[in-house]
Amino acid sequence: MRVLKFALSAAALSVFALTSSASPADPKNGVEYKTLPTPQPVDAVGKKVEVIEFFDYACPHCAAFDGALNAWVKKQGDNIVFKRVHISRPGTDLPQEKMFFTLQAMGALTPELHTKAFNEIHVNHNPMRRDEQVFDFIARQGVDRQKFIDTYRGFGVAGSVRRATAMMDAYAIDSWPTLAVDGKYITSPSQADAEKQSATTEAQLHGEVVQVLDALVAKAKAEKK
Repeated sequence: MRVLKFALSAAALSVFALTSSASPADPKNGVEYKTLPTPQPVDAVGKKVEVIEFFDYACPHCAAFDGALNAWVKKQGDNIVFKRVHISRPGTDLPQEKMFFTLQAMGALTPELHTKAFNEIHVNHNPMRRDEQVFDFIARQGVDRQKFIDTYRGFGVAGSVRRATAMMDAYAIDSWPTLAVDGKYITSPSQADAEKQSATTEAQLHGEVVQVLDALVAKAKAEKK
């Protein structure tokens, strides 16, 4: 993603509010989104559409996108089944990734705690690159420290990390945040602006990508009929 100012001005937020409330764009395959050559299996049933965010707690662009994405997910409601997958780097032990999958396994990953993890890294400047930094942060959130550590070091979390690596390969994920819709379509904030090249703030990119997501969810629902 192009490097943009992380701090958002009031004017930029106004642009986001206007663009996100507009009617869905008509994105073009190969421009604002791409279609996977091999569709991936999804867990959504009926007419619900699965949407996956591939993200990294250490990524400032993922942190900046968190609020806009949460608002979009809330707006979609029962139209979608929303999931997150923390990115994985083969051969590299990422404490932030293991933290995500541990909290998920414990049923403790609330939206509020997810946002706090971003803030801890990007606002409080605690990188959480070491296990002990993660354990201390988690304990401060009221999560049982020892139970967390046992789960963190268990086979289940190791398996989740391996699955994340496999999913990144299957979805051809090479940057983040990236959104996958219904196991078929891939887009991202920077890709949503690929043709217009008009965004000058991340808020504008977010406004564009949620319109693309609206269109892709509608497209996927229509294909289920």
